[in-house]
Amino acid sequence: MQNAGFLHHETETLIKKFSQKKILVIGDLTLDEFITGTAERISREAPVPVIRYETTRRVPGGAANTVYNLHKLGAKVIPCGITGNDPEGKALLEIFEQEKIDTNLVFLVPGRRTITKTRISAHSRQSVTQQIVRIDKKPDSAIPEEVLSQICKQLPAALAECDAVICSDYGDGIFTKAIIELLLGHPLVIVDAQQHLARFRGATLFTPNVPEAALATGLAINNEESLIQAGLQLMNTLASEYLLITRGEEGMTLFERKPAHPEIHHIQPFNKTEVYDVTGAGDTVVAVLGLALSAGAPPLLAAQLSNIAAGLVVKKNGTATVTPEEILQAMYAV
Repeated sequence: MQNAGFLHHETETLIKKFSQKKILVIGDLTLDEFITGTAERISREAPVPVIRYETTRRVPGGAANTVYNLHKLGAKVIPCGITGNDPEGKALLEIFEQEKIDTNLVFLVPGRRTITKTRISAHSRQSVTQQIVRIDKKPDSAIPEEVLSQICKQLPAALAECDAVICSDYGDGIFTKAIIELLLGHPLVIVDAQQHLARFRGATLFTPNVPEAALATGLAINNEESLIQAGLQLMNTLASEYLLITRGEEGMTLFERKPAHPEIHHIQPFNKTEVYDVTGAGDTVVAVLGLALSAGAPPLLAAQLSNIAAGLVVKKNGTATVTPEEILQAMYAV
């Protein structure tokens, strides 16, 4: 067992290779909407605050946040997913098109509701901004079979030109058996799924958090011993080369398959005290992991870089991204 030391001298060269890589991200494309205002008083109609509206900010969320993170890290990205033809879907596509992100594999389904997560936050003159409520909009029906069939037809060409595949599964139904089989034909597949991880058995690397790992194994993870037990069990069940369990304020634990016995690396959190908003941090982790691995980073170094990136984005308000320059600056500041 090893407590990861810091990054070797080749890290800067590695990060410069990010712009040479092309990553396919497939999953549930989401629009994250942040509405902010000032809390003025308590309503006379109900015991709730009355908020005077100030701003609305719309950014990519879910798999789209992974796409956006990769784009900001300099990579070429091919997003694959579904939106509706509603205002939210059009807003998400507009963001991609403004950033010149390829949308050829983003399928617009008429009459379908785009996944949207609206977070309403408020502040007063004496307080910081705090989230009050989140409203989720989700599709009411399954993805049409003809759309799934079209994805299957177009995926092979995209897979052939990509250095890595990231599967971002929030449970909307895009990951059919046929699509997963196609994806697993690629040599580097990273899976970020909230549940039913065994569907992706044979992928290169999985990135569950502690609750997801507990759900997948049926084990109560409440100390280091149970964490290791769950990690080893899960890696064997999933037949993966690597498993990264993200642990919030306790950092990360990387499991590596080795001929003699697995290696386990505990990675301390990069930022534990300046946590402003954890929204989307997992998307940042998987983006940096996939990009670093495709650029030739050893798994431990890739995990360390993703740990730094996660520590940076949680300092920012709402769903956020990180740049190579920010990662390097943070790395040298330690």
